[in-house]
Amino acid sequence: MMRRGFQVAVRLGLPRTLHILPRLNSTSTSGSSTGSRVSRFCPEKTDLKDYALPNASWGPDMLNLYQEFLEKTTSEGWIKLPSFKSNRDHIQGLKLPSGLVATSDKGDYCIFTRCIQVAGQGYEYVIFFHPAKKRSVCLFQPGPYLEGAPGFAHGGSLAAMMDETFSKTAYLAGEGLFTLSLNIRFKNLLPVGSLAVLDVHVEKIEDQKLYMSCTARSRDQQTVFAKSSGIFLQLQLEEESPQ
Repeated sequence: MMRRGFQVAVRLGLPRTLHILPRLNSTSTSGSSTGSRVSRFCPEKTDLKDYALPNASWGPDMLNLYQEFLEKTTSEGWIKLPSFKSNRDHIQGLKLPSGLVATSDKGDYCIFTRCIQVAGQGYEYVIFFHPAKKRSVCLFQPGPYLEGAPGFAHGGSLAAMMDETFSKTAYLAGEGLFTLSLNIRFKNLLPVGSLAVLDVHVEKIEDQKLYMSCTARSRDQQTVFAKSSGIFLQLQLEEESPQ
């Protein structure tokens, strides 16, 4: 099993000294659990801006479904995930395994799906996660800067949103960090300014990999925009040394 894990790492160009995890139990070898990862990812107090909050650009469908899921956070175990400018802000106190730290003299980092910060023009989205079900639902409203065919969102923007929802789910459900594969089958065009509901499930976790599926539908569930599957590699984040 470990041998196969290292073979995957080598194919990705990752160093052979990575801490590839054993098959996931309720806690990892470092004592990390879904609960502790959620707590770190969703700090109760922070000065960081949460971009996953309603703004004037959100349409009625997105606002209504957001309120529905927000109510479920108090009664059905769902958690609204904050969305900060960079993933670095979500994993403060942790670092990537040795050999995977990128060196740069630039400090203005921004996650791709938050690179258009004018409200309503790019990626408007919010993700809700259910720890027990290992499931996420993302509400995604594409803006005009994401246009492909006239009046419709570029397929790449929906692919990026699926990958982003996969990645957050993979990390919280089982320390999944890197996309090994992403397969998408587009079904219907997604109009700019409309709502796509992305439903993500962790199908299984084995051999240091998380296998996931996603279906993107309209608010009324009558239109399927795309279906996708993804595989993520588990990598254990290290605690940063005290300064």
